[in-house]
Amino acid sequence: MTTTLSERVSQSAFDGSMLRVVLLMDLHEGAQQRFFEAYEQLRHDIASEPGHISDQLCQSFENPSQWLITSEWESAPQYLAWVNSEHHAEQVRPLGACARAMRPLKYTVLRETGRAYQDAQRPTGARLQAAPRLGAGIVRHALTFTVKPGSEKDVAAILSSYASPTADVDGHTRLCRTSLFMHGNRVVRTVEVRGDLTAALRHVSEQPEVRAVEEAINPYLEQDRDLGDPESARMFFMRAALPAVHHIAAREAGAADRSDVRRHALFYPARPGCGPALARFLAGQDEAAAHRADTATVSSSIFQRDDTVVRLIDVRSPHGDGLETAFGVRGPRKAAVLARLMVPSEDGAAASAVRHTMSLITDRRAPAES
Repeated sequence: MTTTLSERVSQSAFDGSMLRVVLLMDLHEGAQQRFFEAYEQLRHDIASEPGHISDQLCQSFENPSQWLITSEWESAPQYLAWVNSEHHAEQVRPLGACARAMRPLKYTVLRETGRAYQDAQRPTGARLQAAPRLGAGIVRHALTFTVKPGSEKDVAAILSSYASPTADVDGHTRLCRTSLFMHGNRVVRTVEVRGDLTAALRHVSEQPEVRAVEEAINPYLEQDRDLGDPESARMFFMRAALPAVHHIAAREAGAADRSDVRRHALFYPARPGCGPALARFLAGQDEAAAHRADTATVSSSIFQRDDTVVRLIDVRSPHGDGLETAFGVRGPRKAAVLARLMVPSEDGAAASAVRHTMSLITDRRAPAES
């Protein structure tokens, strides 16, 4: 079945709609007082963040150790700017130390109904999501980190040789695809999950073959970590998170699985402070490309954290051609905008697919479900 472009945009941080963030927490025994103190400090810190509207702290009616924190934001980019910042990692550290499990969920606000909203004054910059988005139940996420210069070949060999973890996590969650790329000494791993992303990531991290790989690359990492220390591991993966901010699905169901479709990743280092604008620009280019009947791009995802932007595209081409066309920046005006947003190359060369393409290390799909 063919879908319209608006139906194909299954995720976007750039539609201007309000965001509600839900954090589910299960506290350690005896940690409640420390939790209250950490929450009080955090809520005062977060109140001054641009785009923050309000918070709620809720305790489970049935289980006193289970808590829920909700916060409302004027838009997703404002929340992401805070949650991806270094000071956020430090602000939430005391809160995280109180919990045996944490699960964050993010929702854009589509409707507000009931007496509480009848006379409520919404912040000037906040608005509701215009229409429901469609999707195939797939959650996309990425991790990125850097390794010591000169170790790239050793790291690539380690990351390409491990046995794939089992795809089925539980009755509701399945690891569908894992793609791993490198650009210089930067590693990017993207995952596609049907179901609960947190459960899938926890499942993968517990697999012996994956743990062995993670331990093997430890000596090569630029940022030290101790996977035996839960707090050290949590902080490393928090800082390595590269959230998906935009996705355009294939025009036809199953098109991305065709034999002539190739997966590519492009790395875009943004000028300081320009990461969100660069991600928004690339999302616009992908939407423009999706309008064209002759486009080689089947689907695309944008991942962004701070000034690191990665674009994942599935391109239809029997011989790997068409990537430059799928790169999607057409005309001198758009090329000039891209140049203003990106860190210039040392040789002054213009942006191109060749310059930004990451090397594919491994691309693994789950076996077909029986």
